[in-house]
Amino acid sequence: MSSDVLLRFLLSAGIIAAGITLYWLFNQRLLTRTNLSTLFNHLPNKPVLVYFTTPTCAPCKTVQRPAINQIARTLGGKLHVLEIDAAERPDLAKTWGVMSVPTTFLLDSRGVARYVNHGVTRAEKLMEQIQTLQT
Repeated sequence: MSSDVLLRFLLSAGIIAAGITLYWLFNQRLLTRTNLSTLFNHLPNKPVLVYFTTPTCAPCKTVQRPAINQIARTLGGKLHVLEIDAAERPDLAKTWGVMSVPTTFLLDSRGVARYVNHGVTRAEKLMEQIQTLQT
């Protein structure tokens, strides 16, 4: 009986570990892929938050945009926010691997994508990610 429970536990732990690894690899692939595309003719020389949204996205309007606005007010001119309508620019959303909105990418001052967040992301988490880009 106990060996059966142990076997099930190990199998479950293996499945969870495989899922986490696949998610991490997917995000790394997205970050590498975004570094190959260009959004700017001239880099703003500060961290950039790229925010993919659509006009019909309720969480984007009610949760994500207010969080981004709060961060932009807090940081003032130290952050460049670029909002992209994925419905108007499906080619760009596809290139960046956006499958759902909201999706946010954080680029460092050299334009290298360092973080990707799928779905609504709290202002605190975005702020933590931005602070690691500024150090």
